This record gives sequence, structure tokens and C-alpha cells, in this order.
Amino acid sequence: MIGAVAAGLTVAGLAAHGTWHRNSWIFGPVLNHLPTDDVSITFDDGPNPDATPLILDVLKREGVRATFFVLGRHADRWPALVKRMADEGHQIGNHGYFHRKLHRRTPAYVRDDLTRGVEAIERACGVRPRVFRAPHGFRNPWVTPIARSLGERTIGWSLGVWDSARPGADEIVRRSLTGMRAGSILLLHDGDGYDDAGDRMQTAAALPGIIGGLRDRGFEFAVLPE
Repeated sequence: MIGAVAAGLTVAGLAAHGTWHRNSWIFGPVLNHLPTDDVSITFDDGPNPDATPLILDVLKREGVRATFFVLGRHADRWPALVKRMADEGHQIGNHGYFHRKLHRRTPAYVRDDLTRGVEAIERACGVRPRVFRAPHGFRNPWVTPIARSLGERTIGWSLGVWDSARPGADEIVRRSLTGMRAGSILLLHDGDGYDDAGDRMQTAAALPGIIGGLRDRGFEFAVLPE
């Protein structure tokens, strides 16, 4: 009896880890660290008509390529911004279409959401995404296999700084520079998964300080291996 209870608790614990931990290996491989000493800047939930153009301006001025995990419904609404991302050499990733948490969704729902995201991105910029990040990092046993079947590698992150809570540009810079290490993947947001008009201007304002501070520490920037 005790053994059965212990086994059940172990299974439950593994399932919880696989569901809630953004970098868990339980439900399939997820990249959370670069294989080099470079660092990667990634953005979720965009594009956004206010913040994304400013972020792209900074990246262009600084000569930095980033990865944008684009929401399909935002790509449909602002396709010119997705095209600009691609035209300026940034990596385009799939973030699904609706930004609904996937860990309690059926295989059919997950496939539909990810496929819609791919199709929206392709309509906007002609690029088929080769990387995928689940909203909030939440997954279940079929999210990563479905992403793989679409030709996408599942991506986590090394450092999230809660820029979406708008703690102030200076604090976003401080958190980013404090937490980054060689090989780190930084999660920022250029859009809002729940509010099309979500304010991400603090992230845009913080970006020059993040890039400058990381360069001062000797880091170079890379996009994600596909």
C-alpha cells in the first residue's frame, strides 16, 4: 500500500513538473540554454503597434538579431510588423494563435492552435517558423510532439524578468543584467497575450540599456538554434 501511494505521488510530481516548469524534460525536450557563450534576446506575444516598432528600431540601430515569438492573431492584425521583423533578419517563432494555456487542452486543440499560428505567420511574412514557445511555458504530453510534427523546436528560457508587470524600465534593465549568464535566453515581451492594446513601452525603453550592459560584460548576441 505504501509503495503504491509513493508511486502515485511520484507520478503526480513528475506530471506537475512537466506541466508547470517551463524547461521540464518530462513532456519532451525543450531548449532553455544556448550551446555557446552567446546570449539570446527573445520577445513574446507581439507584435504590438506601439512597442514593437520601437524595439525593432533599437535592434536595427544596435545591430542585434532577436527572436520574436509571434501570436497568430496579432500577426493577422498587424502583418506589416511581422514582415518587418523578417525583413530585418530577426528569427520568427510560433507562439500559437490565441495565447491560451495549452496544458489542459486536447491534442486536437493544440494542433489547431499551433497550425493557425504557423499559417498566420506565413501569411504575414512568408516565413515558416522553426521554433515554438508555449504560452507561459505550460505544456502537456502532446504539445512538444505536435510542435515537432510542424517542424518546430520547443523553446523555454533561462531568465524571465517580469517586464510584463511594468516595474519600470530601469528595473527591467537591472533584473536583466543581474540574471544573465553565458548562454542565457532572456524572455521579454513586445505584446500582450490577453490585451491587444497592452502597454509594453517600458520594455522598449529598457532595451538599449540591456543591450549596452550585456555588451559591456563582453557578451555577443545570437538567435536560437533551430
